[in-house]
Amino acid sequence: MKTKLFVLVGLLLTAAPAWAHHAFAAEFDQSRPLKLKGTVVKWEVTNPHSWIHMDVKGDDGKVVTWMIEGGSPNNLYRLGFTKDSLPPGSEIVVEGYQAKDQSTRAVGKSVTFADGRKLFLGLQARESDPETKK
Repeated sequence: MKTKLFVLVGLLLTAAPAWAHHAFAAEFDQSRPLKLKGTVVKWEVTNPHSWIHMDVKGDDGKVVTWMIEGGSPNNLYRLGFTKDSLPPGSEIVVEGYQAKDQSTRAVGKSVTFADGRKLFLGLQARESDPETKK
């Protein structure tokens, strides 16, 4: 009986990350591309997706904190990121797509650093995006 319970608990634990995963279209709006210029507040390198928290100054001068979803740590490292790539205070430009609920949340497509380097954020490229269609 203990063995069956152990196996059941193991299966539930391994399935948990799959429950947390979502499709692009479920949360983000392809018709709402955005380009945000701001300062990194925090970078969370967690599975299944990373998160960049950044302060962005609006046209009205008000600073708003955005959360940008990126790829998994493994994908980001393969694309050239390191754990030190986005220290707090770094100025970056993020291109991506806003959340469907029009909150200050987005999925990132790329990050451009102050020195001009540009790195892909590791999530699936959108079909209609000419920059990622190759």
